[in-house]
Amino acid sequence: MGSQWGKDRTYLRAVREGYRSRAAYKLQEIQERYHLIRERDNVLDLGASPGSWLQVARGLTGGRILGIDLSPIAPLEGVTTLVGDLTDRSLRDEAGKILGTVNVIISDAAPKLSGHRSYDQARAIGLGQEVLSFACDVLKPGGNLVLKSFQGEDFQALLKEMRQYFLSVKTFKCRASRRGSSEIYIIARNFVGCRSETEGSL
Repeated sequence: MGSQWGKDRTYLRAVREGYRSRAAYKLQEIQERYHLIRERDNVLDLGASPGSWLQVARGLTGGRILGIDLSPIAPLEGVTTLVGDLTDRSLRDEAGKILGTVNVIISDAAPKLSGHRSYDQARAIGLGQEVLSFACDVLKPGGNLVLKSFQGEDFQALLKEMRQYFLSVKTFKCRASRRGSSEIYIIARNFVGCRSETEGSL
């Protein structure tokens, strides 16, 4: 998911510093503010292509790191990658086998934008719900989750849903985001698990 916004200053900085996209600086900002990834955490990156968040995560932890995306991810030292769709539930078993304990889930995934704001926002919310569903199956109690979404009509409903499963849910706007973008990150900490009666609705 490379830069869609041209070769601006942040893009050129990413190239100069060896990151695969400008998104690297977004995870750095989030980590500086919330300290979601600790030095021994195992990290799962959902929607990981082209791999800039994997690069940042690799520098933050000595634990296992797994990236999953529909598109192949060029190899990174110390990182395992899988090609697959988040809706494929067999991936959840595979992720558990590779990582063992999943301490942190990160996701900068976004649908391909059509230019129709309400449609794109609804698809982004649906993607966020898929990430939450994945977390319900694999994330360790007490674990953390960060995912990208877009502000709009259904955004508050997604926040309300996430607050059922995490003790702390906040939003964060990154400086590295494109000016004027409705992009926003949900920072969810201290996972308490998903109740069986609600899992089917995710």
